[in-house]
Amino acid sequence: MATLTVTPIARPEEEIDVALKPSAEMPEAPAAGGPDQKSQQIANALVLALMFAAPALVCLRAACANDPDVWWHLRTGEWILQHHAVPRVDPFSGPNAGKPWPAYSWLFELLFFKIFQRFNLIGIVGYSAGMVLAITIAVRHLIQRLQADFSVVILLVFATCASLGHLYTPRPWMFTILFFVMELDILMYARKTGRIRELLWLPVIFALWSNLHIQFIDGLLVLGLALAESIVTRWGIGEKTHLRAPWMAAALAGTLAATLANPFGWHIYQVAYDLASQPGVLDKINELKSIPFRDITDFSVLFLALASAAALAWNRRFLLFEIGLLIFAAVLSFRSQRDVWVMATAAAAILASSIVGGRKTTVRLPKFASVLAAVAAAILVLAGFRVMHVNNDLLETQITKTMPVRAVNTIRANGYAGPIYNDFNWGGYLIWALRMPVSIDGRAAFYGDAAIDRSIATWNAKPDWESDPELKAANLVIGPDKAPLTQLLRVDSRYKLVYEDKVAAVFVTRK
Repeated sequence: MATLTVTPIARPEEEIDVALKPSAEMPEAPAAGGPDQKSQQIANALVLALMFAAPALVCLRAACANDPDVWWHLRTGEWILQHHAVPRVDPFSGPNAGKPWPAYSWLFELLFFKIFQRFNLIGIVGYSAGMVLAITIAVRHLIQRLQADFSVVILLVFATCASLGHLYTPRPWMFTILFFVMELDILMYARKTGRIRELLWLPVIFALWSNLHIQFIDGLLVLGLALAESIVTRWGIGEKTHLRAPWMAAALAGTLAATLANPFGWHIYQVAYDLASQPGVLDKINELKSIPFRDITDFSVLFLALASAAALAWNRRFLLFEIGLLIFAAVLSFRSQRDVWVMATAAAAILASSIVGGRKTTVRLPKFASVLAAVAAAILVLAGFRVMHVNNDLLETQITKTMPVRAVNTIRANGYAGPIYNDFNWGGYLIWALRMPVSIDGRAAFYGDAAIDRSIATWNAKPDWESDPELKAANLVIGPDKAPLTQLLRVDSRYKLVYEDKVAAVFVTRK
């Protein structure tokens, strides 16, 4: 095991390679290409392949295809394909029918629906596993360009991917994590070496990012931080890097222009502002709440945060970008557990720049070995589908246990008509399965705090539940079998129970 010590970050002009030179006190390292080194390279390549595959296989093991938001994303992708346009007003909500709703993740939804159309439910799991594999490979690329010790690289990649465990779900935020890692990789390398050619990739990344997920805004803020550093350090404040202000300004300008290549133009920034200015949903949606610190994944994020802060303090150098990045990550990640990826990746990059390992750095993998390891990992993940028996039948069974599949079949068979009243968690599935306007669904920011509060109060049978205007207007009510509202409707003469199983109950209003 390599001995780890925290030392000041190498200056840009210094080589990060810390291979030890032979001395009288230490035996000479094996000659390049010698049998011992080749054996070590093979072993490292195998470890790398397993490391790449492990997070994706864990994701595959969970085989999660019943995420509540999957379904409205699929329906939106289908709508786009059918109409050859991107929705600008909402076509899925009863109370909000015709209200402006820009489908800002339209490209994800279109791609997601095409995957589902080709592979059915197994495509949903395949998307998650494939994105996890891509993120793991990107994290390793980021870290290995900042850290020479193979053991340290493996440790940091493992800790980073473990911290992201709760986010391995079929959502568009997977693209945000991937693109953020790639952006950070480009910026850290350019700051270290002064080689600006990779900055040309930033507009390309952000052109895609702005059409896949709204959190491209977070990436822009980090670019702004890099530009601020390049300007301020010229005034003698903080440690200088090789990234010059004109280059960074040009990169940011080109990136901003690239983000406008979306169906909504500059209005995408208005959408981002509207989403950010609704803090009330943070207390209502589980994924938006702060980190609960209930399992090892949560504490892994905390460990990375503390370790990176300690590394910056130990360096005793005023590194504006790293300090600003860590503060930015802390604000986002400790405010909402959905954003822990910011802290995980930022902290890993800071630690990779700060830690110097031992003698194992003499063994380096050639580039083709990394490519072969990635290919081998992809093969392992594909084999995992068969070994773990992940198939459409298994996934359909899982969905039946958590979603009102049989209740929907009954509604269809009997031709029950809306308006429909449903709970928050099932709205997305009902949009997909019933093709009826719903009373509420997982698009929390679209409905707003008041509508969410009203729905939660009604389904919990609060004293004024009968005054809910959406419930009063409904002809069809579908909800969890154990919900308090469901128990009240059983004995309410205004409603007739027409279907019930262990998952859901369906009521129609009496005429």
